[in-house]
Amino acid sequence: MPKKVKAADLVQHFSLEVLAGEDGLKRPINVADLYRPGLELAGYFTYYPEERVQLMGMTELTFFETLTESVRRERAAKLCREETPCILITRHLDVPKELLETAKEKNMPLLRSGLATTILASRITGFLENKLAPSTTIHGVLVDVYGVGMLITGSSGIGKSETALELVKRGHRLIADDAVEIRQTADNDLYGNAPDLIKHLVEIRGLGIINVMTLFGAGAVRNYKKISVVARLETWQQDKQYDRLGIDEETTRIIDTDLPLVTIPVRPGRNLAVIIEVAAMNYRLKRMGYNAALQFTNRLTETIDHDYDDME
Repeated sequence: MPKKVKAADLVQHFSLEVLAGEDGLKRPINVADLYRPGLELAGYFTYYPEERVQLMGMTELTFFETLTESVRRERAAKLCREETPCILITRHLDVPKELLETAKEKNMPLLRSGLATTILASRITGFLENKLAPSTTIHGVLVDVYGVGMLITGSSGIGKSETALELVKRGHRLIADDAVEIRQTADNDLYGNAPDLIKHLVEIRGLGIINVMTLFGAGAVRNYKKISVVARLETWQQDKQYDRLGIDEETTRIIDTDLPLVTIPVRPGRNLAVIIEVAAMNYRLKRMGYNAALQFTNRLTETIDHDYDDME
């Protein structure tokens, strides 16, 4: 579920000046889109998106000053609605007294920043998209292997953390161990990171908790990574038929995104780190248009057809 964001979070993150409506800073922000109320200042409120953060720059305030005092008060009253999270003034511009008085009267958070309108709009949109993105937490390990985000899942004690540690020793980078916080962007891409409490930490049974960055250096960790492949570790089952060619590609769904799934049976003597490395390289090859399993199948079909023609 997306995190709850309030107007107070914008004040804290962007060091905004609070001009009015301090008691209203708990108002929720539910959408990442911002709005510049140009048509509304001209009197057209039919499709006013009141649920958005309202951004007013030089263009809006200059036009606002051309209106008569009574009209300014009327337009300010229509802008300051209970559903509106806040009104944000840019460039340290002076706030019209009618807007300031109405904001105080209706307890509307009226904020101000010194940044240019377009720059502030871009930064706030990025901040809100990140905070409001659909998210979940999954038990697993996230590792950057050859630039591919590999999410390693499996039952407790199957060897996920030990495999991640071996991958780190082989030069790859750890993002999260045990718990992976995952958020989905507007493009349906999934990004994972570690909770702050366990960032850079790995738990190895019999050894305890170790700090990967302290032991292996800053180059052995990353703060977040796009997830490309899920590698599921499971105990080897003698009577189960495992895919030996790789033609039938499995997928698994996280939030609303389907990801390629590789099921890796675990048994003594198998080097899981090497297998995951190969899985990451094979994924990259497929993205570049080369599929070894498909090429083998085509070659096999051609050979069978050729032998059949010779028999005839």
